[in-house]
Amino acid sequence: MAQLLIVDDDNNTLASLARAFRMAGHEATVCDNANRALELVKSQPFDLMLSDVVMPGKDGLTLLEELRAAGIGLPVVMISGQANIEMAVRATRLGAVDFLEKPLSTDKLLLTVDNVLKLKRLEEENRELRQKVGKHEIVHAGEAMRRVMAQVDRVAASEARVCILGETGTGKELIARALHERSGRRGGPFVTLNCAAVPGELIESELFGHEKGSFTGAASRHIGKFEQAHRGTLFLDEIGDMPLVMQAKLLRVLEERQVERVGGDRSIPVDVRVVVATHRNLDELVKSGAFRQDLYHRIYVYPLALPPLRERAEDIPALVTHFAAQVSSQNGWKPQAFEPEAIRELQRYGWPGNVRELRNVVERLMLLADGAVDAATVRLALPGAAESPHVSVAVEGPLASRVDSFEREQILAELKRHNQRMTDTAKALGLERSHLYKKCQALGIDLRAMRGGG
Repeated sequence: MAQLLIVDDDNNTLASLARAFRMAGHEATVCDNANRALELVKSQPFDLMLSDVVMPGKDGLTLLEELRAAGIGLPVVMISGQANIEMAVRATRLGAVDFLEKPLSTDKLLLTVDNVLKLKRLEEENRELRQKVGKHEIVHAGEAMRRVMAQVDRVAASEARVCILGETGTGKELIARALHERSGRRGGPFVTLNCAAVPGELIESELFGHEKGSFTGAASRHIGKFEQAHRGTLFLDEIGDMPLVMQAKLLRVLEERQVERVGGDRSIPVDVRVVVATHRNLDELVKSGAFRQDLYHRIYVYPLALPPLRERAEDIPALVTHFAAQVSSQNGWKPQAFEPEAIRELQRYGWPGNVRELRNVVERLMLLADGAVDAATVRLALPGAAESPHVSVAVEGPLASRVDSFEREQILAELKRHNQRMTDTAKALGLERSHLYKKCQALGIDLRAMRGGG
């Protein structure tokens, strides 16, 4: 079922088209003028619009032109009883997906609509696929990650258990996914579980599943991660945080290759490749008794260590480009460039949060910058750069208010640091002096009061 908008100044045409579409299973909204149509499209979602060309006042081609000028990519089929080649060409150039002549054949009209909707779904699926691929892409340019990826290629084709080691934010799940995608199991599921994120009393149910009524709150049968990952890969992140009692049960499953649901009375065979990861030192955990030695030997067949971002600064330019494109695509923003000195400033930073932190900083920079991101904006955005321990973004409210709060605190900190000297403050923030005045006014910063002793 699709949501259709029909625009025509003839009430009989509106009634007959709406009836035909509703009989075909679609929802149809009718409208007799272009201005109202534009209001409807801006206020509610539609899958397709059919519009007459010749109408009193604003015609259909002008309506189409205004839709495109407003950045609205709604598919539009134009219809007209006074069609000519010039009209059809103009409609096509404005982005109409088809042009039909009156009188309309119901069968042809329904076929046209079905084809347009199929094309729209295909484009959406392709866009989602591109985003998914981009999200899971491992971006690198330097030798350190080239060595890691060579190890991934070497071990992926085997069934060996891999233990991925690395600090938080280094991309351990991306590497696990790459192992899966390059293995013979790539046609099967890739299932993840963060052992540190699941309460100890629930992790058995998450891994092995449970039967209805097996414990309070078990209102229905739950299929665990091992069964979900059958003939695929199960990635257990932060394995070092798994409770000891669960370590013993996991060891049994790895040895016997079968699970038993909580409250169940039968064993279920599972064919799963297990890949684990941790930011902790497993050797030390074994010595302290916090991690079972027998499980350690089961999972630590092929250790794969990921370097922290501070040791692979040569990858930062490529990562910044990748994240900037990703953020722009997700938010519908225009692409923003990063000046060379801004990149060098990012390379000098220590990145305690690794690649995950870099991604967040790139998004923050794109919010702060008015044009190309420069070094001053980078210094402003990095933790501690403004020399103020009280800088923080509002924790509640819409994004715009959070950004305003952040900008306000940053500007106040710089004004204080430069004794309210606007020229020096503007230079430190990478802004034009006139732009800084406008920013202060928009953010409610009373410069006169500050100079008067405030």
